Amino acid sequence: MKIQIINGPNLNLLGVREKSIYGDTSFEGYLEQLRARYPAVDIAYYQSNVEGEIINKLHEIGFSYDGIVINAGAYTHTSIAIADAIAAINTPVIEVHISNVYKREDFRHHSMLAASCKGVIAGFGMDSYRLGVENFLNK
Repeated sequence: MKIQIINGPNLNLLGVREKSIYGDTSFEGYLEQLRARYPAVDIAYYQSNVEGEIINKLHEIGFSYDGIVINAGAYTHTSIAIADAIAAINTPVIEVHISNVYKREDFRHHSMLAASCKGVIAGFGMDSYRLGVENFLNK
């Protein structure tokens, strides 16, 4: 099984930025744990702060992977283009968020991507990614 994790803008700063919201673990550190937990799963990782690069990655892998777990960061709330890219591919996508976006600013309460995704997981910290991976394993 091949699963792609895609992180959007500012998520390269996990473990450094706003620790009270996002925790003090880098994504790379968490990714090592996730891969160790699921050694039979090929978990690829991609991060970009650029909307078009995220779209290009979705197009590149969206017809050959078994699942995509995406945390598009702020693009979740603004990007019709990423939503269209998700709708255009065959690979199922699960939207994840580290924080509970519904306990935060009002603009974070609406996802442009959710309607094109298989599901949405929010508020479980880094464990949100594991829950996304588990969904693909239990399909």
